[in-house]
Amino acid sequence: MQKPLRKPFLAVLVASALFSLNAGAADLIQVYQQALANDATFASARASAAAGRERVPQGRALLLPTVGITGSSIKNDRDGSPWNEGDLITNATTGVQTRVAGSASNLRTSEFTIGLTQPLFRWDRWETYQQSKLQQSVSEAQFAQAQQDLITRVAQAYFDVLAAQDKLESIRAQKNAVTEQLASAKRNFEVGTQTITDTHEAQAAYDLVIAQEFAAVNDLDNKRNALQAIIGTEPSSLAPLKTGITLAAPSPANVDPWVSSAENQNYGVTVSQLQVELAKREISKTRAGHYPTLDLVASTSRVDTNGRINGLSAVNKNNGIGVQFSVPIFNGFGVTSRVRETIALEDKARNDLEATRRQAALQARQAFLGVNSGMAQVKALEAAEVSSQSALESNKLGYQVGVRINIDVLNAQRQLYSTRTDLSRARYDTILNGLRLKAASGSLRESDLAAVNNLLDK
Repeated sequence: MQKPLRKPFLAVLVASALFSLNAGAADLIQVYQQALANDATFASARASAAAGRERVPQGRALLLPTVGITGSSIKNDRDGSPWNEGDLITNATTGVQTRVAGSASNLRTSEFTIGLTQPLFRWDRWETYQQSKLQQSVSEAQFAQAQQDLITRVAQAYFDVLAAQDKLESIRAQKNAVTEQLASAKRNFEVGTQTITDTHEAQAAYDLVIAQEFAAVNDLDNKRNALQAIIGTEPSSLAPLKTGITLAAPSPANVDPWVSSAENQNYGVTVSQLQVELAKREISKTRAGHYPTLDLVASTSRVDTNGRINGLSAVNKNNGIGVQFSVPIFNGFGVTSRVRETIALEDKARNDLEATRRQAALQARQAFLGVNSGMAQVKALEAAEVSSQSALESNKLGYQVGVRINIDVLNAQRQLYSTRTDLSRARYDTILNGLRLKAASGSLRESDLAAVNNLLDK
């Protein structure tokens, strides 16, 4: 039941994987622009940066005056006459006394107060304000890191798709060559010029390449799905690299400037440096628990009292301004403990900074070596491609004159297509390592992606 479906099923897989090749090819910049608009990870980083910009206004607000209004309106209904003419009524809130003009059984008291408080000395709030500036810088550095990550993620996914396409095309070309070799072996066996062994070898090679084609189609679908997860839509066909391109070496050609830049300008290092400064401010902020506080306070209040019986009515106003201070004396050693905690956290932040700096330097060295070794590998594979092509032609000629056997031709074909696949992968890896090198040094920009885009056949 499965054999009749084998070829149609393969055709469907190949057609579905390469369907978009009929449409116009998208280049790397176009794909990157789609990612800018649709990538959820980058959108999250953008929203986080917007939220971080609000830290400074929030920190500054703690140093500015606060103004508030409080008020109440209370109606009292009493049986009898609890007040007599001439009695003094004391307001429980303001302490103001009012003399009753006459007895009343229905009394309404309305009161409102406007208060202002201006911090004069609150060290913890000052440190919180300074921390808010650092926190905003952290969010901006993290957003810049997210921009660099998006560039490398898009480039990685883009060239992964191209590599998968190259592999599939190479396997399909190999399949066509193996199919011809299988047909030739069968014809030669029928006329008695070849043995059944040649036919079996060609058949085995054909079955193997069919299995490889299935795997390559599946791998291409996976790579396209990974790109779709970044750009949010199904990717169209992608522009390939131009033939015969020359890859540029890193400039400067020495690894030390790249490492130095990574140790000082890498955005991860920048974030860690800011975290150390935040930890220092946190120590000072926590120590403020031992410091006194001083505020300027001002208020104005009004109390209206009205009674329906005996004409009770009174209005009282009160204005006040002064300073208010608070001096902590003992809090159960809580502040001392929190200070020790923040000192330990500062030590942790310093060690995290050193670890981040070393990791950035390692990434720079690895990417630098990756570019240089990749360029050497590309040159070697280009020479190997020429040699493999010559070897295949020689084996085909030797097979025709009888000095080579069928397996020699099959092996030469396999070697040629494997070399071409390795060559394309080496080119992509070299380009990606160049982007990673600039990302590690903190200098990766969209212009670097545009330079890579110029290498594409658009």
